[in-house]
Amino acid sequence: MVASLDFTVAKKVLTDLEVLQSIALTLRSALWATVIGIVTGVPLGYLLAKKEFPLKSIVQAAVDLPVVVPHTAAGIALLMVFGRHFFGGKAFSIFHLSFVGTEAGIVIAMTFVSAPFLINAARDAFAGVPSRIEAVARTLGASPFQIFYRISLPVALRGILSGALLMWARGISEFGAIIILTYHPMVTPVLIFERFEAYGLKFAYPVAALLVLICLVLFSLFRFLASRRDRGK
Repeated sequence: MVASLDFTVAKKVLTDLEVLQSIALTLRSALWATVIGIVTGVPLGYLLAKKEFPLKSIVQAAVDLPVVVPHTAAGIALLMVFGRHFFGGKAFSIFHLSFVGTEAGIVIAMTFVSAPFLINAARDAFAGVPSRIEAVARTLGASPFQIFYRISLPVALRGILSGALLMWARGISEFGAIIILTYHPMVTPVLIFERFEAYGLKFAYPVAALLVLICLVLFSLFRFLASRRDRGK
């Protein structure tokens, strides 16, 4: 796709303000979704890996649900919660927050469909932390938070970062849930769909190629930095 992109067409795409704004919105929203995923998903991954609690299997099933549910159905579910005429939307409207037709809605949709990648990666990473080390720290008087922050988290960090990268990538590619909850402002997958529907492949594929190229460069850079970090240890 990238190799077949004509230079003249690519130049037009690079100067298309709508395309550039859409790509910036997509990358920014996916980043915010990943931040939310890290703040909420890492502790949840730790609980799933290290703790036993009632209904744990149901919680794990709920975490995996967005992976198997069609994302248009996920969008409908989010609309039923955060829509202006439903309970969640009415509750947030008290604080002048709206999730339909706003960037916040894009972030919510991206978080919902991509969080399982981070949560499961964090769970697996924490499960790989030897319990013996944590037990020794506990006998030496470390609190649960100190054990998590000073022992478990540093050991599991590589797996968590890989999960965060996957979550960001999945958020960038999301289409189904977003188009239901927040058609405008348009993220790049929605813009590609709109241009394909309105003008055909000729006008859609340059935008798609540009997004693929940007993602390829960014992910290659992240992997390169991660490999340098590992070699530096």
